[in-house]
Amino acid sequence: MKTGRIRVGVGGWSFAPWRDNFYPRGLPQAQELGFASQQLSAIEINATFYRTQTPESFRRWADESPGDFVFAVKAHRLTTHRKVLADNGPAIEHFLSTGLLELGEKLGPIVWQFAPTKRFEPDDFEAFLRLLPKASGGRRLRHVLEVRHESFCAPDFIALARRHACAICLAESDAYPMIGDITADFIYVRLQKSSAALDAGYAAGEIDQWRDRALCWAKGEQPADLPYVSGTPAPKRPARDVFIFFIAGAKEKNPAAARALIARLSQ
Repeated sequence: MKTGRIRVGVGGWSFAPWRDNFYPRGLPQAQELGFASQQLSAIEINATFYRTQTPESFRRWADESPGDFVFAVKAHRLTTHRKVLADNGPAIEHFLSTGLLELGEKLGPIVWQFAPTKRFEPDDFEAFLRLLPKASGGRRLRHVLEVRHESFCAPDFIALARRHACAICLAESDAYPMIGDITADFIYVRLQKSSAALDAGYAAGEIDQWRDRALCWAKGEQPADLPYVSGTPAPKRPARDVFIFFIAGAKEKNPAAARALIARLSQ
């Protein structure tokens, strides 16, 4: 059976503690992205959430990474952290015009992260989803919804995300709900529970569990061991692309966790 591509990485690439346990000693900071992108298969750009980037930055990042590498991009917080989402059209247009397409084939999913206090208001949220373009500059755009309030654990939200073909971020976190429902033709996972007490951040059994889930998703199937909100499973597909990022938790351990999962997937 044809399977989708499984990509594994971390959030960002400039983090001082990684210079002690991930990057080679003495590696110039300007070469960190080049090294990280050789070890991983994707990186989620978080800096775009806090400040506007330039087209030159996106072009440089694309040039410094291998040809088959992919960047997920977190949308600027001004696009999502507003009381009325339906009013966010200008902010969304501005963010999408800042140079993302300079990544070319390396542009992966765009992550729209909402505040933990943002509740699910169906009409307003659907108005927001209508503002997200399916394509730009002739390139298809993949959208991820990272919601953090329990009110989104509702069948109406799952149905809404499916209608608009937006993936719901599957977040493993002590603070936010985990929603396993599949709503798009790809899967997006953010793992946020790495432990400083473990060499790889996660126990071997946990890495194997995520490997098995990733392989299941890539075959177009739905793992049986995750929490689902809707009683209606996603339509079966021959394949789905999978993006898994180790983010937060014991952040200094996340590159090791990503490399451990990549190694298990290759066996």
